[in-house]
Amino acid sequence: MKKSPLSIVLVVTTLMTGTALADDDCNDPVADWQSRETLRQMLEAKGWTVNRIKVDEGCYEVKGLDQNGNKVKAEYFPASLQLRKLETKFGKNALVPEQIYQRNTPQHNKQRNIGEKP
Repeated sequence: MKKSPLSIVLVVTTLMTGTALADDDCNDPVADWQSRETLRQMLEAKGWTVNRIKVDEGCYEVKGLDQNGNKVKAEYFPASLQLRKLETKFGKNALVPEQIYQRNTPQHNKQRNIGEKP
């Protein structure tokens, strides 16, 4: 399949717990939070470049670059440092993993009956 030379933007929401499904915000007690520096070290060990970590609606919000140089914005639960939400903006020449690319095609959506009227 031919991929567009324009930037591909996709939002991948992963690893949501039952608590996250019930509420849009993180609800970890502040006393249980791990430090931002611990999260920074964890991400840098995976090859990320972390530009900023801030608290947004009770979650840690991270902005930076992933190990492949793609722009990322991620949310983490502050107590467990478990990924809550991930947005990746692939660069013009980025290699998009085939499994992600296939999930965002009309053929895949038709197989799953997404976007079709009943």
